[in-house]
Amino acid sequence: MTEEDKGFIIKDRRIFAEGDQEKEDKKESSGEEVKDQAQKETAPEEKQKPEIHMPEINFATFIFSLNTSALMHLGVIEDPASGKNVKNLAMGKQTIDILSMMEEKTKGNLTTEEENMLKNILYDLRIIYVKEKG
Repeated sequence: MTEEDKGFIIKDRRIFAEGDQEKEDKKESSGEEVKDQAQKETAPEEKQKPEIHMPEINFATFIFSLNTSALMHLGVIEDPASGKNVKNLAMGKQTIDILSMMEEKTKGNLTTEEENMLKNILYDLRIIYVKEKG
């Protein structure tokens, strides 16, 4: 292979502290530069981002997510962003309507447990909404 066929290599030869030039020279001769760079790029990310366990996505977790959103908008639980209970009845009603639509569109396709869960959540949310609106 000729020199032109190899492409090009970019090397950062800046020296930031005493002794860095000696370390750099040793790395170049031993081939450790590539390994050290890969470790520098991956090691900090692994330390900074702990693995978060997320629940399995299924119909029940989706409905519970909408339920939590509705409860937050109805002022029953606090908004995780602000840490305060903020009422937004229009958004709460919209989320209840979404859950109601889900009940209607999934009729006959749910297990008994899913059907009962959705029915009970809707009942509770509607009662809370009526109390908050009144």
